[in-house]
Amino acid sequence: MCLKIKNGAVFISDAHESDTRDSFYHFLLKLKSKDLDPPQLFLMGDMFDLLVGEVRYLREEYKNYVDLIEEIAKEKEVFYFEGNHDFALKNLFKNTKIIDISMQPVLFDISDKKALLSHGDKYGGAIHTVYTKMIRNRALLRVLDGIDRFCGFCISKKIEENLQKKDICQKIDNFQKIMEDKIDKNIEQNVDIIAEGHYHQNRSFLHKRLKYINFSSFACNQSYFIVQLSPEIEFIETKLRGYDV
Repeated sequence: MCLKIKNGAVFISDAHESDTRDSFYHFLLKLKSKDLDPPQLFLMGDMFDLLVGEVRYLREEYKNYVDLIEEIAKEKEVFYFEGNHDFALKNLFKNTKIIDISMQPVLFDISDKKALLSHGDKYGGAIHTVYTKMIRNRALLRVLDGIDRFCGFCISKKIEENLQKKDICQKIDNFQKIMEDKIDKNIEQNVDIIAEGHYHQNRSFLHKRLKYINFSSFACNQSYFIVQLSPEIEFIETKLRGYDV
C-alpha cells in the first residue's frame, strides 16, 4: 500500500499532556467540532507525558483523550507514531493507525517527493536500543502494572511527578550538526524529506539536498503544522487559537 500525505494534513508533536497541561485536549476538540478539519491527522509521538497501554492507571487517566481521538479517526485518517512517552497503544485504539517504534521511520509519498516520518526516538546506540525494547516488553509492563496497582499506583504517580519537573523547551546546542550525523549514519533510503518530533527544536534545514524538519513541541508553544503542497511543499506552523494557555 502506498502511503500518501495529503494537502491540508495536520502534524502535531510532543504535546506532553498531563494534569498540568490540557492544550492538546482543546486541540482535539477543535478537530471534533470541525473548527479544524484536515483530511489527515499525524500525531508524531509524546502526545502525553506518560501513556502506556498496559498500565491501568494511565489508561483510565487519559481515556477521554483516547475516546476523542477514536471519534476523530472515524471521520478522517489518523496516524499515531508512538514515542518514548507513549507506547504499547495498539490495544487502546481501533480506528487510529498506530505506528510503533519498530516500524519507524515510515516512508510516505508527498506530492512528487518521498518523506520519512518518525517520532525521532529511534537511533540511540546499543544501550538505548536495549532499553527501548525492555520498556516496551508486554510481560514486563504487566508485572509493573500489577505492582503499581498493589501500591496504589505509586509508580505511575512518581514517574508523572518527576516528568513534570523537566524543562522540555530547552534549545539543543549544535542541533543541526547532531542531526546531520544521525542522517548520514542511519538513513540509507533515497528520500527528499525527513520529518520528526522528539527534540522540540522547531528547526528545518537542508542537508545534501534533503530537507530535514524537526517539529516544535506543542507543549511549549501550542504550534501545529499544516501541509501545503502547492506551489511548493511546506509545513506551515500554525498556533492554537481561541484558547488561553
